[in-house]
Amino acid sequence: MSLADSDRELVVSELRREPTPAEAALFENLWSEHCAYRSSRPLLSAFDSEGEQVVVGPGDDAAVVALPGTGDGDGKRTYVTLGIESHNHPSYVDPFDGAATGVGGIVRDTLSMGAYPIALADSLYFGEFDREHSKYLFEGVVEGISHYGNCIGVPTVGGSVDFHSDYEGNPLVNVACVGLTDEDRLVTAEAQKPGNALVLVGNATGRDGLGGASFASEDLAEDAETEDRPAVQVGDPYAEKLLIEANEALVDEDLVESARDLGAAGLGGASSEMVAKADLGARIDLERVHQREPNMSALEILLAESQERMCYEVEPEHVDRVREIAQRFDLGCSVIGEVTDGNYVCRFEGETVVDVDAYFLGEGAPMNDLSTDATEPPTTDLPDVDLEDAFDAVISSPNTASKRWVYRQYDHEVGVRTSVGPGDDAAVVAIREASAEPRSTDASNGDGRETGTGLAISSGAAPNWTEIAPREGARAIALENATNIAAKGAMPLVAVDCLNGGNPEKPEVYGGFTGIVDGLAEMCETLSTPVVGGNVSLYNDSVTGPIPPTPTLAMVGSKAGYDAPPLTVESAGDLVLVGDLGIETGEPRLGGSEYLAQFEGSDQFPDLPSDPESLIESLATVANDGATLAVHDVSHGGLAVSLAEMVTAEAGLRVSIPGDDPVGALFHEQPGRALIQTESVDAVREAFNGVAPIVELGVGTDDGTLTIDVGDRTLTTDTTEISELRATIERGLE
Repeated sequence: MSLADSDRELVVSELRREPTPAEAALFENLWSEHCAYRSSRPLLSAFDSEGEQVVVGPGDDAAVVALPGTGDGDGKRTYVTLGIESHNHPSYVDPFDGAATGVGGIVRDTLSMGAYPIALADSLYFGEFDREHSKYLFEGVVEGISHYGNCIGVPTVGGSVDFHSDYEGNPLVNVACVGLTDEDRLVTAEAQKPGNALVLVGNATGRDGLGGASFASEDLAEDAETEDRPAVQVGDPYAEKLLIEANEALVDEDLVESARDLGAAGLGGASSEMVAKADLGARIDLERVHQREPNMSALEILLAESQERMCYEVEPEHVDRVREIAQRFDLGCSVIGEVTDGNYVCRFEGETVVDVDAYFLGEGAPMNDLSTDATEPPTTDLPDVDLEDAFDAVISSPNTASKRWVYRQYDHEVGVRTSVGPGDDAAVVAIREASAEPRSTDASNGDGRETGTGLAISSGAAPNWTEIAPREGARAIALENATNIAAKGAMPLVAVDCLNGGNPEKPEVYGGFTGIVDGLAEMCETLSTPVVGGNVSLYNDSVTGPIPPTPTLAMVGSKAGYDAPPLTVESAGDLVLVGDLGIETGEPRLGGSEYLAQFEGSDQFPDLPSDPESLIESLATVANDGATLAVHDVSHGGLAVSLAEMVTAEAGLRVSIPGDDPVGALFHEQPGRALIQTESVDAVREAFNGVAPIVELGVGTDDGTLTIDVGDRTLTTDTTEISELRATIERGLE
């Protein structure tokens, strides 16, 4: 760790002296890209983060939103928390621990808002699946996520997995967490008043994770797997589970004034940020911190990123009770100092090692002035491929293939809230606390009608889209997540983003990053969906080059009840497509499609629907209609993949694709489209009148076969063949 010369000059000017070694290290970490968003902060004002449902927006450990329909009359408003984090570099160096501690960190962000974690969603990005190193990282990351999530009892209910050659030297691990609280239990990270105690609760502090924030703010070197291993934290999920329950007890008894998870920059980061938000200071005695290793220095205690630790602000008269609760859960507890109205001061063995203004420490980082280059639109170079070969290749691509190998390792039902689990367009979890009506143990009101609220969760990105068209691809990602939520009958509520990019000092990289920020902001505003928080991860660059600009979006939506239409069809019922076939106005745009990725072609990115907000509203309405039998969005892999995913051994489909361009119709990936199986085509037409075109495609069958009549060809594939094609990942890892 070393403070850059320009930053050191600024620090010396402010302090009017040379910084101590501990101060220099603290500034270096808190002014890193990972903590200070030096390159991205000027761009983030593009996001609309306000709305009547938003209780706490960007800047805290997690966002907080009020669930619609709660708090009427004398009832309490139910709050949902939502946060997302990246753990990219650590997951390259040590895939198991890097991914596991990423889960632990986002869960503690949830705890710090006074919320109980109820669901996780992970979005993962690796190099080409046929590379052994990609498989090694993939297996380790999934194992780390499943181990940590399963041990702490928080279900992983959704997410995404993508493979792309440009992630070979730098995979991405983005994890979102949803929590539940109410207006009486809400806690924030803003310190309340001088004289309150600062109490550290959780695991003992060791030397693991030193300089993690700095490590996350630089390109990965060729020897990163060995040289950067000390910067990766090691998690203990069983201690995290105890911390979850202890946090719940502390909040129940109203013992917490403010809280912050110890993540990047460790104790120094958490404690200084708490008081800086309130324009206050702190006095901390570092030797009071409970430690698990001997002879730790002040700098090590201050910056270690040991896991499973929380910093609480507590009124002096409640300190003993906090200590009792920590002891009940077998957790360490140290009263390390107090909130003051002066500087942020840390002492160690009688010597002052840090004495700075907390606000300057957190906000004084100068913004980088970076140049941008626009991404050149691709030329059109369409391969000529046999239709059956194209169908097999796209269906069996690791990007569109079944992700069952991943989610079968996750306990997605723990907590008995999961109504719709992994493998669907979006997950749905039950928020029974949102109902003011009496309910029985089966969550009904006695006549079979559900009484709670369903929370739909979708998370993911599309590197093929944003690689060729950062802005339009990001707009499409926002629409795609909203379509996933609407397909389950929910309306989008809010979103958080994890903005991943390469080295921002490269104009072409920063140009792509600027594009994804603008694209997400534009579409989320169009959809009236505030972006209430998120994370930025830059310097995802290695000897193999930069990653594609990757804007992971985690979006939640709400609906009455928590039943949702299935993704798979029944043996009878009409199938319609909502949206364009893509061949109505000539050649469709296949840019960003899995078809072109498989056959090394190029094309422009497809146009998006003209009225996406009305489309999403109409889709949610139809999904909740009693005549609707199944709903599935059309996106990655195009119509071909969506049709293949809807058939089962008991129920098949016979569809007819009009026109004379079967490749364009089956494989282009314009988002904002959906397949609906219904008992009333007229009702669907009426719902989408003036919003989107409706194309009647075919009917359900009882033979478990997918038959596609397209042009002068007929493709017939039974579910056994489809399952074999889609088992690419299982076969590849056996």
